[in-house]
Amino acid sequence: MRDGSLIPRPKSNAGALLELIVIVAAAVGLALLIQAFIVKPYQIPSGSMEPTLDINQRVLVNRVKYRLTDPGIGDIVVFHPPKGAESGRECGVQRQEGEPCPEATPDVSDTNFIKRIVAGPGDTLSVRNGHPVVNGVEAEEDFIAPCRGGSGCDLPDQITIPPDHYFMMGDNRGRSDDSRFWGPVPRDQIIGQAFLTYWPPQRIGLL
Repeated sequence: MRDGSLIPRPKSNAGALLELIVIVAAAVGLALLIQAFIVKPYQIPSGSMEPTLDINQRVLVNRVKYRLTDPGIGDIVVFHPPKGAESGRECGVQRQEGEPCPEATPDVSDTNFIKRIVAGPGDTLSVRNGHPVVNGVEAEEDFIAPCRGGSGCDLPDQITIPPDHYFMMGDNRGRSDDSRFWGPVPRDQIIGQAFLTYWPPQRIGLL
């Protein structure tokens, strides 16, 4: 044109198809990259976190945060449990009656669990009526489902959480197989923090 503007060059069908393939591949690659390193969705598989999270509810997990800061008490986290946790209550050492499991099995499971951190490295811990007693102070937890006499409701014998380990408990205290039975979890087995629930729509919100 006389004003110097460019006229788009007509594209062949093959060229348009190739461009579409490249765009789709780039979008898929970006989505996979985000899931692998930044944010990943997870679906809740069981009732162990009720009433906070229901079965089949979906959450987003921040995979970056714990590269920059330490996990904190109260964080809801996705992690790889010790091997044996997915099929039962296997402690890594002989657990005494009245004692939370002090040490997990050395191998790591391929499955993912979601629980709440209730104690960290160096903390002393026992359990009273389903509540963690950390460094002699019973946690105030109005968000949990009461324990109601399950085998892990009262574990009065104190253990000390090993360095770089975290003690996990489900919010449904009477129906959660957690660190009480299979031990504290090493930090490097924590995948990330669940920070947002996005499904179903009526439950959308920050955790």
